[in-house]
Amino acid sequence: MKNKIILLFTLVAITMASCKKSFFDINENPNLATEKAVEPRLLLPMVLNATAKKMAVDYGFAAQWMGYWARGGNFGPSIPLENYNITTTYEQNNWSNGNTSSVNPAIAWFDIIKDADDMEKKAKELNQPFYQGAAKVVKSIGFMYLVDMYNNVPYSEALNVVKYIAPKYDKGSDIYAALLLQLDTANALFNEPMDITPALRSSDIMFSGNLEMWHKLANTQKLKLLIHQSEVLGSAPTAEINKIIAEGNGFLMGGETAQVQPGYSINAYQLNPFYAAFLRDQNGNLVDDFNRASKYMLGKFIDNSDIRYQYVFSKAANPLNGDYYGSILGGPVVKDTLSSVMSNVAGPGLAKSATQPQWLFTSVESMFLQAEATQRGWLTGDAETAYRAAVNESFSWLGVTNAATTADTYLDNQAIASWSGATDKVKLIVSQKYLALVGINNFEAWVDYRRLGVPADVPISLNTGRAGRLIPLRLAYPQNEYSFNASNVKAEGTIDPQTSRIFWDPN
Repeated sequence: MKNKIILLFTLVAITMASCKKSFFDINENPNLATEKAVEPRLLLPMVLNATAKKMAVDYGFAAQWMGYWARGGNFGPSIPLENYNITTTYEQNNWSNGNTSSVNPAIAWFDIIKDADDMEKKAKELNQPFYQGAAKVVKSIGFMYLVDMYNNVPYSEALNVVKYIAPKYDKGSDIYAALLLQLDTANALFNEPMDITPALRSSDIMFSGNLEMWHKLANTQKLKLLIHQSEVLGSAPTAEINKIIAEGNGFLMGGETAQVQPGYSINAYQLNPFYAAFLRDQNGNLVDDFNRASKYMLGKFIDNSDIRYQYVFSKAANPLNGDYYGSILGGPVVKDTLSSVMSNVAGPGLAKSATQPQWLFTSVESMFLQAEATQRGWLTGDAETAYRAAVNESFSWLGVTNAATTADTYLDNQAIASWSGATDKVKLIVSQKYLALVGINNFEAWVDYRRLGVPADVPISLNTGRAGRLIPLRLAYPQNEYSFNASNVKAEGTIDPQTSRIFWDPN
């Protein structure tokens, strides 16, 4: 394993997914953080690249459920994606034992978290606070995603599989509270005296050792955890917001996307992950016939004179109904739904090149989180100004021509974006966040839909086997848990993705 990890680092950490150990691999002692020769600086590039890839590539199911994308006509019905009858094997690679496909290897959250935990333990042993803090930030992201998919999950006993071969499940709300504390600790670690060496800068493929940016990411992640809980907190999270303000570095702002660049190149397994998953391979061949723009999403853009559809989607390869044409989730396969006559989901604003950095947490999402927090009274400032800045950042981030002017024209002339015309301004902010995150963070749209019901008109699948089921509220626990951790997973009771809610879902 040591040789593999060192080789991966030498190859700029691109191909790590195919050789990951299982989260439940007990052949090594997890109390030994990692093999002696593998220092935190060798693990960090792998952990960051895997985290960015996971967030950008693995949530096509959320894009389809949320009306962003739909199935291309080259494929028959996709079950249970389209009938919502979620099984224990559906999307189970989100949990552990990520797939090792030679075409598009992936990695699961518990595998990423375990590597980050190894890095943290080794860094503590070596008195390297930077790597400890970075590990805590990554783990907070990974555990948040797990809670947002499954609610209660192993946390307090999850990473010591010698002592806890069958880890208990912690409450999702308790995990969120623990993650907020872990991010406080991360900020404290980033403040400790340290030497930002060339080796550290090189290993930090996201911020090159810029501690101010790491503080901003930690603070923005904290705000995201709080926003997700907005409907169940009962009152403003004043104490947590005050901690962020007191820290002093603020949030990710315009032009400050957290993105990784390990040295992507036009070689197998070394392309930008989003580009390689949804647009072209190293030989220039189109790789994704399955995911296509949805008619609903194109309508949202075009009917409101929103040019961003030309940036998040590509023109059809063989136009039959115009350059931009979409599909319908669960719709029938007919002549005008063949994949080639519909718009690809990797538009020029998303897949700019095979060697572009891979976003992990965008400035766009951060600014919408701040706008919502301002409107809720959590942050000081003018909410309308924050809202307009977030929409402007979306146009700029996508590379829209004359972005500022185009965004302002949209904001001033389209009812769908009108601040003065909105009776519920939080929902206005979140509805525009929904439009801004197409293809960028498909998962966050699913979170917002569950917590706020925005947008209210997301289309339900037309699959004839849907049998009255609606967009799932969560995923089912993976089959491996019922096989190897049966007593603890069964203690969670009967899980029904149609009725079992994440703790922050008030509906």
